[in-house]
Amino acid sequence: MDATPAAATARGTRRHWRLAAFARDHAAVASAIVLVLVIAACIGAPLITTVGPYTADNALRYVSPGTHGYLLGTDQQGRDELARLLWGGRASLAVGVVPTLSASVIGLALGMLAGMLRGVVDTVVMRTLDVLFAFPIVLFAIALGGALTPGLGTEILSITIILIPYFGRLARTATLGVVAMPYIEAARAAGGSRLAIALRYVFPNVLSPILVYATTLMGLMIVVGSGLSFLGLGVQPPTADWGAMVADGRIVLNSAPHVTLIPGIAILVVSLAFNFLGDGLRDALDPRMARRSGTA
Repeated sequence: MDATPAAATARGTRRHWRLAAFARDHAAVASAIVLVLVIAACIGAPLITTVGPYTADNALRYVSPGTHGYLLGTDQQGRDELARLLWGGRASLAVGVVPTLSASVIGLALGMLAGMLRGVVDTVVMRTLDVLFAFPIVLFAIALGGALTPGLGTEILSITIILIPYFGRLARTATLGVVAMPYIEAARAAGGSRLAIALRYVFPNVLSPILVYATTLMGLMIVVGSGLSFLGLGVQPPTADWGAMVADGRIVLNSAPHVTLIPGIAILVVSLAFNFLGDGLRDALDPRMARRSGTA
């Protein structure tokens, strides 16, 4: 129906406008660069540091940052802060990215299902998701930690379950807005099946707000995951994690502030970067912005 040269040209124009709009958002571009560098550094941790994150030396406890061989100093057990920051970043980023992506996929599927089928399916799906809204993330993590072994897997599972209702509600709302459009009625009149309409027309339009929301939530979930680790409900010692590193240094904040400040700054920078990136994606993918520029 829309596989014409004019339609293809229009899609290419919109794609070019979105890239240009994102490139004009300097905060979003800088945030994307920061996130790429952080992820690359965490993945390449063995190449950056020769000391492991668990190598301890009590003779080198609380070495100040900038000391030869210890760029970011050491902690209460004489472990290299740089090594623990990089290796701990893997766990912290996993807590932010993995549950958010998992919940977005599940919530997107449930929300589209409820929005397109309506009726009993809509009622059952949304009431089930409403039940999950009643459980705060920390309390749910405490409950899972009591039933399961506290750790990275339990932390990811609890955050994933709690995030599903948020994505499900957003996907349902976006789906209801799309299915009410005239071109959906035209597609149905042309004999398009429900599955074909969902995949061809509904999914691309619902995906944009889900993507923006997921990007923003990743930064927030890094903060939440760090908070859980701070409380002892997430990653367990001696595994490195930014939240656990902050907790380790709170008792020596006056004498050795770098033990807490360094991972705290990492949490702040990465969470803000995800938020700025989400804002940039929101502006770039907003069709109203495209219409104002005359490209829609």
